[in-house]
Amino acid sequence: LKRCEYLTEAEVKVLCNRAREILVEESNIQRIEAPVTIAGDIHGQFYDLLELLKVGGPPPETRYLFMGDFVDRGFYSVETFLLLLAMKVRWPDQVTLIRGNHESRQITQVYGFYDECVRKYGTVNVWRYCTEVFDYLSLGALIDGKVFCVHGGLSPSINTLDEIRAIDRKQEVPHDGAMCDLMWSDPEEVDGWAWSPRGAGYLFGEEIVKRFNHANGLELIARAHQLVMEGYKLMFHDSLVTVWSAPNYCYRCGNVAAVLGLDANLQKKFTVFNAAPQDGRNVPSKRLAPEYFL
Repeated sequence: LKRCEYLTEAEVKVLCNRAREILVEESNIQRIEAPVTIAGDIHGQFYDLLELLKVGGPPPETRYLFMGDFVDRGFYSVETFLLLLAMKVRWPDQVTLIRGNHESRQITQVYGFYDECVRKYGTVNVWRYCTEVFDYLSLGALIDGKVFCVHGGLSPSINTLDEIRAIDRKQEVPHDGAMCDLMWSDPEEVDGWAWSPRGAGYLFGEEIVKRFNHANGLELIARAHQLVMEGYKLMFHDSLVTVWSAPNYCYRCGNVAAVLGLDANLQKKFTVFNAAPQDGRNVPSKRLAPEYFL
């Protein structure tokens, strides 16, 4: 996998089944102990994932939390997701994967993962095995009871972490409601709640974050979901942070990426990194259709 080579279809099935056996035992909000390194969106940029593991340190020496959007848009969604799954199976207590809005059957049929699976394997089976795993991924994580990690953001339907724990997560991402909002919402300089231009989830402002953090005894919300040219962005008096981990997003955006390290005292350290050097990459045999990059 680290050589960016395919597993056989039979090997993918075994790996996905083993991953589901581990994930089914995890809570909707998985508890994690610091120190931990938090990563945002990867989007199938396999060689940049290797770069992330280089700057963040290899597992199991480094404990990792990946906040979703492992697939779509990049050239290597299959290899990226399977490497992350293999890490999860090999070191289940050191690697945590939570679900993003792209860990969805509907979204992956539009933005590249489905077509990549069919192109590389000739059937839809590998896509089916992987999307079944998506349904078992946790919706969030809680670090030392103080840092709540989620892919997108908050929901007007949710006031407490216990309400998230009560969701039946083993399903396709709904079009609306609490589970949808957790994966689609974004922080913004607005009063209260506002409609999201994404067409799913909501925009939420500083007062919403302040109330949620106070009600749940939190110091920080960490999330991904939005491209940040500088790799990370602190908002609302440092009560929320966006972490973005796909450098030069879509191989054209020119952004840097970052991971957030929390030490044993939950002190923050951001590590910014660039895209992997071009000479270290294989060029895919056939480029994805251009519409995935529009």
